[in-house]
Amino acid sequence: MNLKSKIDQTRHASMQGLNIPWMLAQWAERTPDKIAVIWEPFTGESQSWTYERLLQDAGRLAAGLQKRGVDKGDFVIIHLDNSPEFVLSWYACALLGAVAVSTNTRSVARDMSYFADHTSAVCAITQPAFAKLIRSACPDIRFLAVTDNDCGEADNEAPDMAQQVDAVPFADLFSEAPVEPVAVESADNLSVQFTSGTTSRPKAVLWTHANGLWAGKVSAIHMRLRREDITLVYMPLFHTNAQGYSMLATHWSGGTMVMQPRFSSSRFWDVCLKHRVSWVSMIPFGYKALMSQPVPEHQMRFWGGPASLPGIGAHFGVETIGWWGMTETLTQGIVTDVDHPGPHGTLGRVAPEYEIDIRDEQGASVPAGQKGLLFIRGVRGVSLFKEYYRNPEANASAFDQDGWFDTGDIVRMDPDGWLYFSDREKDMLKVGAENVAASEIESVIMQTGLADECAVVGQKHAMLDEVPVVFIIPSEKGKALTEEELAARVISYCEVNLADFKVVRSVFRVSELPRSTLEKIAKNELRARLPAITA
Repeated sequence: MNLKSKIDQTRHASMQGLNIPWMLAQWAERTPDKIAVIWEPFTGESQSWTYERLLQDAGRLAAGLQKRGVDKGDFVIIHLDNSPEFVLSWYACALLGAVAVSTNTRSVARDMSYFADHTSAVCAITQPAFAKLIRSACPDIRFLAVTDNDCGEADNEAPDMAQQVDAVPFADLFSEAPVEPVAVESADNLSVQFTSGTTSRPKAVLWTHANGLWAGKVSAIHMRLRREDITLVYMPLFHTNAQGYSMLATHWSGGTMVMQPRFSSSRFWDVCLKHRVSWVSMIPFGYKALMSQPVPEHQMRFWGGPASLPGIGAHFGVETIGWWGMTETLTQGIVTDVDHPGPHGTLGRVAPEYEIDIRDEQGASVPAGQKGLLFIRGVRGVSLFKEYYRNPEANASAFDQDGWFDTGDIVRMDPDGWLYFSDREKDMLKVGAENVAASEIESVIMQTGLADECAVVGQKHAMLDEVPVVFIIPSEKGKALTEEELAARVISYCEVNLADFKVVRSVFRVSELPRSTLEKIAKNELRARLPAITA
């Protein structure tokens, strides 16, 4: 057995006999009255769950799903915004050995049909705002369950929405009978998150129970979390950042998560002070939105985000740590230390649990100071995702023969070992906190029949990092329209077939597109034509 195989074997052994139900159960036994989750809706009263109650309620929900035929290995769509129902549904699936498919609630019908078909989902759990969408887009699921509220907000249609769409009221899923025991191994499938790729359709990133535990354990180690720590979670739980870095890291370490429906600058400090929040996972939008407010005395010891930003930290009176990770890496593969945040703008240093390699276009490692494509290596099913579900082509292209995963990101390491983000090698946009594949938008636009060719690029945006815009060489059909009519038709089609953050903001009609080597569209030249959006 070679050294790499021995390391892989050791990593698997470190999770032997453990699973997500074990994580919850051991805290419910050791600290039954400790608060695990606090729900802070924008209207209505806050609610809380102790570790004992969280396990009990998730168990009752699991028993109800089991009675309705959900078995180990079945895929369950969870199409919910941040809410207690999301947390309970996710953990209920883990208790059953079912696979939680957490989907972006900004998805459109086209997306949801694909998600349901690709995973062969047996059922879906959603809220009133999305019930009609899920019912029409996912006709083959066995049943649909609908909550009675939208993230705590009253909805005039909510009380009878389940009846309107022939669904089960979420509250009726809970069973008083205990869940029948299910043997769940660390290598069993746990969850799926769909992530944008360079193909026209998202890829299903499959995690095992070992992956989920790794996400929680290693994130907690990187942040030195303890039972006393309290985090505010406003980022969407259907994404890895909130799911792995925040929820699972908190529940691995026995701490408390305070959950809001979404980010609210007007409520941020009040909630943090009320619950003595000690750390938050932040995004640039949050920093910018809070800048104009006075900073109160607070209990924060650090904020985590895309880079170490000492100036931001000084303004808010908190340490800022940088990190880099992906759905595929579960946690941070690059991170700064809470006590050693590093220079301004750094992502951090390679995390001790991973190996990285920075390569040029020929595949050779680059020296310090030179930009290159980031590869990362871990153990699939433990420290890296198990696979792209039902996508052998993507799995084959993502890993090289030595197990290195191609991240698609371009980074630079300085002579002292600090890493900095440079660009995305794959044709990706960063819209707020969302990764968006330009090719997915392009494929939708080409379906209109209005374009002979198109190129989607990101236009710099003061609050969202960048937003998608498109340059179009019109087809004969498109040439019959004015520029305003062409733009309106394209944007309207995108609004129907793409999530809102993927909809192009502007349409530019051109007679030709700039080309680079091998006749590829020179998107850097297109981006250079676009002024930054500052308002």
